[in-house]
Amino acid sequence: MSHRARVAAIVSVGVFVASLDLFIVNIAFPDIQRDFAGTSLASLSWVLNAYAIVFAALLVPAGRWADRTGRKRAFLGGLALFTVASAICAIAPSLGVLVAARVVQATGAAILMPASLGLLLPEFPPEKRGLAIGLWAAVGGTAAAAGPVIGGLLVELSWRWVFLVNIPVGIAAIVAGARVLREIREEESPQPDLLGAGLLTVAVATLIGAIVEGPDWGWGDGRVLGLFVGAVALFVAFAVRSARHPVPVVEPALLRVRAFAAANVAGVFFFIGFSAMLLGSVLWLTEVWGETALGAGLKIAPGPSMAAVFAVGGGILSGRIGPRAVGTIGAVLFGLGGLWWATHLGAGEHYASDYLPGMLIGGAGVGFVNPALAGAATAQLPPTRLATGSAVLTMSRQLGSALGVALLVAVLGTPSPADVVDTFDNAWWMMVAAAFLSALSFTFVGKLKAHEGSIEEELEAAVASMAPEVAA
Repeated sequence: MSHRARVAAIVSVGVFVASLDLFIVNIAFPDIQRDFAGTSLASLSWVLNAYAIVFAALLVPAGRWADRTGRKRAFLGGLALFTVASAICAIAPSLGVLVAARVVQATGAAILMPASLGLLLPEFPPEKRGLAIGLWAAVGGTAAAAGPVIGGLLVELSWRWVFLVNIPVGIAAIVAGARVLREIREEESPQPDLLGAGLLTVAVATLIGAIVEGPDWGWGDGRVLGLFVGAVALFVAFAVRSARHPVPVVEPALLRVRAFAAANVAGVFFFIGFSAMLLGSVLWLTEVWGETALGAGLKIAPGPSMAAVFAVGGGILSGRIGPRAVGTIGAVLFGLGGLWWATHLGAGEHYASDYLPGMLIGGAGVGFVNPALAGAATAQLPPTRLATGSAVLTMSRQLGSALGVALLVAVLGTPSPADVVDTFDNAWWMMVAAAFLSALSFTFVGKLKAHEGSIEEELEAAVASMAPEVAA
């Protein structure tokens, strides 16, 4: 095996386990809840949201830190952190320990993901870097498609196997990486804004805390109102910090680019609906229809498969007719999938006629939206800002995912058996609303000209925004 192939294999393993963990935890959700008896859905949602929030906030500064201190060091360190945190997740004796370990896991994933691409690209000559980026993206896509089924199989043993499986794989990749990978660093790389990342993390966590606890505490409760006020204050502090720091988490100048700003808004709304759909599907199949984790995974799998198939056509169409049209069509299709569920799903289990059509329609929409988001976000950016812009888009998607889980928890609450179908209908309607708000946001992207950079630049930007999300 050539040195290039060994590097590709090692970084692919790291990306695969980090990406897979985003999806299989959703399948394990009901079993985790049963194991920690008496845990509310609101409390348990932090298993997903803690990961999403920390990953989103640290992705941009972690990439800058990797360039500054060394990409090999960052990749191996991030993978080691992720592996150790996986072990703690697997043996967690309480929900608090599990959530804390998920925070550490997300930190490791945020460090290794940008470093992995930074290690892979220099191994290929410029004319073949498109191939390298395609490989990197395919790993994340494979993890997304395989996640529901693999998660279902592992949960048949125990939900703890969802995390245990990362340990031997992570150790093997670390040992191989220490021997094979070459150190790459940029000595002049600026110091990332870690304080800004911290402000963003706490701001989003505070907002989500208010949404999650609102139904139980009461929306007019002083604690909930205090959390909302605190979130606003923290977001303002983050904006001020970003305007003054030389290397902010989000560059204010990027948000003045119309297509970029519209794509990020569309991404937030779309992934609110996507994450609500993914977790809502797992809860519906397991709690209402009584499916096992494996059964739920198999029944969800056609959706990610459709997304993978339609992503190819979505990418081609985005280049020909523009990301505004493709993204709008994709978001509407996704919304129609939710509409099908809201008008067809009932307590009686009719998978082929009631559930599957919504998943297939929604999956096609996801396939169209992902490349459209990437194209819209990067089309008007200069080549020097493609990587940063793509990372900010990924961050927006993760934040949308965290908000979607929080809103789903608030909508579902703890319904009685007699009200469970109507309650889930409200969740599907929320998914529809988020999808159509995303479609509306896409219309503000405008008619974009073809990007004038090289195909490698376009691919790099697109793939960075395709990095799997905690939509999961």
